[in-house]
Amino acid sequence: MVKIFTDGSAKGNPGNGGYGIVMQFAGQEKEISQGYRMTTNNRMELLAVIVALETMKTTKYPIHIYSDSKYVIDSIDKRWVFGWEKKNFRGKKNEDLWRRYLAIESKFNLTLHWVKGHAGHPENERCDVLAVAAADGVNHLVDEWFEENREEA
Repeated sequence: MVKIFTDGSAKGNPGNGGYGIVMQFAGQEKEISQGYRMTTNNRMELLAVIVALETMKTTKYPIHIYSDSKYVIDSIDKRWVFGWEKKNFRGKKNEDLWRRYLAIESKFNLTLHWVKGHAGHPENERCDVLAVAAADGVNHLVDEWFEENREEA
């Protein structure tokens, strides 16, 4: 089993933001983070899950994703995103990222877990540190879709 812990952060929402990921498998751990110059918290929360899945080199192990984002967990677990897709995401935010998620999710055996943020969960706290550091850092990428569409959080 692979464990993936994710978190996202945005200063100002919208503002500069970042995501943090901790991946665990067979006693190994990998951390990933990236900052963006203008984005939202929800985009960073969702992008963290997407990047983690895109990083996977195999689909043969079950994956457990842990996130403190109700937006991400509920949208997937309650299958809202599949209804949004059927309606061509009419009126929904983050369409680009949800389409990116849907393009990859069916390859995996996923189980999602919501964890309370800032509640002492070690991996979630580490992801938060990574996300905030990425948001505060200098190597920001451009969230082109967001900046072109300027949707609000």
